[in-house]
Amino acid sequence: MRQMRWFTVVLVLCGCASSPPAQFYTLSATAASELARVARSDDRIVVGPAAVAESVDRPQLVVRLSENRVTLVEEARWAEPLASAIPRVIAEDLGRLLNSDGVRAYPQNPEGFEYQVFLEVLRFELAPNEAATLELAWTLRASNGERRFGRTLVRERVEGAGYEALVAAQSRALRTVSAEIAHALGRRAVRPVNGSI
Repeated sequence: MRQMRWFTVVLVLCGCASSPPAQFYTLSATAASELARVARSDDRIVVGPAAVAESVDRPQLVVRLSENRVTLVEEARWAEPLASAIPRVIAEDLGRLLNSDGVRAYPQNPEGFEYQVFLEVLRFELAPNEAATLELAWTLRASNGERRFGRTLVRERVEGAGYEALVAAQSRALRTVSAEIAHALGRRAVRPVNGSI
């Protein structure tokens, strides 16, 4: 009986040793600075919170295999929760597009800010060797209570193989959302970048 227990322990340890190490990925801002085209904005903006669909709100990358099938990739994980990463990236992109130092990501206290951007992630799909698809509803609320609503659907083609290329495509999709929010803020010099569908 004791031999059987040791054998089981050895099998478990061998199984753990053969698992590939996890790789961690992070979304990143991709917008170019608009210093030359847009006057510096004094608006103070807080981006978030973001509500993320439960189907993708996981530590692992959720990859779409077909119309009705997805898989969780255990060896490919997010370095931070999507609910934190998405507002952070949009805030950084938005700051570059508006030429502003006053854009912050939630959970920054919105008190004292002129605008708050609420986000709802409806689709966040990663299809290997194809495209990253993002559908995001956003609400721009001014400090005086006025609101503007938008909904952005982006399909960004993957440039290259592997999970890093998929994550880069999703980062570019977030840039498109940021450009549309910047446009809604009245910065007519800022145009949504290519990629919207």
